[in-house]
Amino acid sequence: QLVESGGGLVQTGGSLRLSCAASVSIFSFNTMGWYRQAPGKERELVARIGSAGATNYGDSVKGRFTISRDNTKNTVNLQMTSLKPEDTAAYYCHAVRLTTNPYKESVYWGRGTQVTVSS
Repeated sequence: QLVESGGGLVQTGGSLRLSCAASVSIFSFNTMGWYRQAPGKERELVARIGSAGATNYGDSVKGRFTISRDNTKNTVNLQMTSLKPEDTAAYYCHAVRLTTNPYKESVYWGRGTQVTVSS
């Protein structure tokens, strides 16, 4: 249901914009966001955005990355600036849907897109 695009190779200090397209209305998700995983490291939160627009970011990307949502296109975007070699990782789109009666938390992941920052 989630398809990422926009990854690639960029030099240090450059910018990239990732996009996550959902096959359903993004209003159906309580939160959407981006995680990343570098080789040999655990997957970590990059940024996430709630259905009302509240955002939070991982400490390492604060001030450099911006997450946004386009409700008309059912996409969540990640604008990345001032990229560093340590930003190199596979970036995964993530979405959570909470339902009640009965309570259920459904988590969705995209297949990922590679971001490589050269020094």
